[in-house]
Amino acid sequence: MSVRKKPEKDLRKDYQITLQSSLVLALLLSVGLFKFNFTFGDGFEIEEIVREELAIEDIPQTEIIETPPPPPRPPVPIEVPDDAIIDDDLLDMDAFLDMDAGFDAPPPQPPSDDDDSDEVFVVVENMPEMVGGQEALYAALRYPDMARRAGIEGRVIVQFIVNEQGRVESPQVVRSAGAGGLDEAALAAISQMRFSPGMQRGRPVRVQMTQPVIFRLQ
Repeated sequence: MSVRKKPEKDLRKDYQITLQSSLVLALLLSVGLFKFNFTFGDGFEIEEIVREELAIEDIPQTEIIETPPPPPRPPVPIEVPDDAIIDDDLLDMDAFLDMDAGFDAPPPQPPSDDDDSDEVFVVVENMPEMVGGQEALYAALRYPDMARRAGIEGRVIVQFIVNEQGRVESPQVVRSAGAGGLDEAALAAISQMRFSPGMQRGRPVRVQMTQPVIFRLQ
């Protein structure tokens, strides 16, 4: 016994049309959901997301300016001790002049009546000599007790004039050793010294001299 299907009940007849209609309807519904905002009961909204384009700014490159290095510092002056200066400047003022060592001395002139007997020379033909030498000077030197107890040492430079008789005149300190009585002791020792007078053109003259006196504890 065969079963006949009714034409109005045949689902295969409108299958293609139904499927295509369903797809079109689903597509339209999907587009509508993205195009329109829907508000639900709790105020939930679906908004369309708009993408913002970020503009990239052109940042100029920073110019690096090289500054020149600072100039070098000037050298710092180095202080030289006083003793070193004295040693450099003190050129054995009481030494003899070697008249025969390649030095042409002017010929002696006869003394005239116009010569000033009070003239003081610094360099003469025959310089004065200390009688007894340095040993006599330091034998007459008395170390001050105050300076000895305080341990004070130093150097005193005395300037004086040797007159025509070889005696010391006008002694004065041109370089002091400071406190302790060293200056006074040096002046006292120089004043006791005797010299052979300086000779210029065959006659004794007054000669200015400089003598260092060193105080040093043993």
